[in-house]
Amino acid sequence: MAQTKKIVLLGHFGVGKTSLLRRYVDDAFSEDYLVTVGVHVKKKDISLDGESITLIIWDIEGNTSIDKARKSYLLGTHGFIYVFDVTRPETYEQLESEFSYLKENFPKVPVSLAGNKADLFDSEFTASFFKDPIFENCRFTSAKTGETVELLFKDIAAKTI
Repeated sequence: MAQTKKIVLLGHFGVGKTSLLRRYVDDAFSEDYLVTVGVHVKKKDISLDGESITLIIWDIEGNTSIDKARKSYLLGTHGFIYVFDVTRPETYEQLESEFSYLKENFPKVPVSLAGNKADLFDSEFTASFFKDPIFENCRFTSAKTGETVELLFKDIAAKTI
């Protein structure tokens, strides 16, 4: 019997949460910007270290701060993916306080960090620009090209088992 794990995508408006989800589950990408209102849920069955896992991935509407998200969307979460846009500093300037909020309110829930739209910079620039320790375990992703997307979701799934 497959384990079921709830994964919640967090982050500001327009950082690419929905695009990452579509790339991962449907292997699709669209240039059209779709605003998520409320929550959008998708499911993907994966195998990890020989175990069957069903990921129930919640793509919640973007907010400037996690504490503005509906608490009911966050309850029962097994893992968070916090997504920021590498081209928009306002989407990652408050990471320390956002992570503190998660640690305080969801102390046992793992968090993965995704710097999306990494295709807009070369990897050398990205590595040198995002040197702060908070970015140490960040996965730099591109929903457009698919770069590191699969790895991001497998990472958070592994942290939940």
